[in-house]
Amino acid sequence: MTPWLVRAWFPLMKRELVRVARITEVEIHGDQHVKQALDAGAGVLVTPNHSFHYDSYVLGHAAQQIGRPFHFLTAWQVFAMSTPFQRWVMQKHGCFSIDRESADLGAFKRSVEILRTHACPLAIFPEGDIYHTNDRVMPFREGAAAIALSAAKRAERPIIAIPAAIRCHYIDDPLPGLLALMDRLESAIHWRPRPDLELTDRIYRFAAGMLALKELEYLGQPQSGTVPERTRSLANQILQEKEQRFGIAPQTIAIPERVKELRRRFIQELERPDLGAANHLKLKRDMEDLFLVIQLYSYPGDYVAERPSTERMAETLDKFEEDVLKVTYPSSRGRRRATVTFGEPIRVSAERGARDAVADLTTRLETEVRALLHA
Repeated sequence: MTPWLVRAWFPLMKRELVRVARITEVEIHGDQHVKQALDAGAGVLVTPNHSFHYDSYVLGHAAQQIGRPFHFLTAWQVFAMSTPFQRWVMQKHGCFSIDRESADLGAFKRSVEILRTHACPLAIFPEGDIYHTNDRVMPFREGAAAIALSAAKRAERPIIAIPAAIRCHYIDDPLPGLLALMDRLESAIHWRPRPDLELTDRIYRFAAGMLALKELEYLGQPQSGTVPERTRSLANQILQEKEQRFGIAPQTIAIPERVKELRRRFIQELERPDLGAANHLKLKRDMEDLFLVIQLYSYPGDYVAERPSTERMAETLDKFEEDVLKVTYPSSRGRRRATVTFGEPIRVSAERGARDAVADLTTRLETEVRALLHA
């Protein structure tokens, strides 16, 4: 990281946030918690939710107000999609990559070292993926808590974890743009647009149609039940077939963790020098199937029905735009306001031998972020 470059680049980042994401206002609350921990000389881990693209830019606003740039643990795919110059800029802004499909010891050690010794906070998004659910927190993965606890055991200073909630709301009415997008989506699967129906009904009708196509592809025929039930069932059947093939016992852990383990197995197989062309193609298709499972998992199914607000419909249509129309980033249909709220600091215990310490800290961080979001 080069702090002076981060400060110099901030006006450009702010302009990009307005130009691309159309986020014209950013509100910061609770930043005194971060300032106080830093002033006390602590190593600071910030754990926000991860509900929309460019939320790291929004955290950049918060860092500017706090007076310290943040390090960011970043999926390696972000670097892979970037130009050499963009990668250089990201690194100068404190971004460093992690391979989430393997035990990335280098990224783990680097994260621990930042918390042990560096004057700037480390930000990790424990949800791992972007789910486009401003009103919900998806299950946290345990990596952030493991890093914090490892740093606490080795550091000569306090290690503080600070939960953070990020939300984004439309200032302008996005409904005209959402209706136009719904027309495009229906046309993309050769349906006639149905502007005579309520948008909520069109969304669920479209979701059921897309799900039926995938059930026909994988199971031979559309299934019965509600959209959430069918989504979970299809994801589980895809995973169970692959787990049985690799002799993995039936799993009760969350779907992202099951996907992570299978990806690890597939990557190991793909690296075998004696792998034939047919097996290589099969494993590539297996990887595509795992991507579909994560897509299915990212649709809660009841998100719009629970509260059919314009914001929730917009988020769901953002996902459809990415998954069906294959855009890299969904369009923004009006100006938006982002809010960052930092919660009460959590002192990470350095006690050794706490059997469930990682799981307990993960649960606490997830609970705190959810409370901040709902508040």
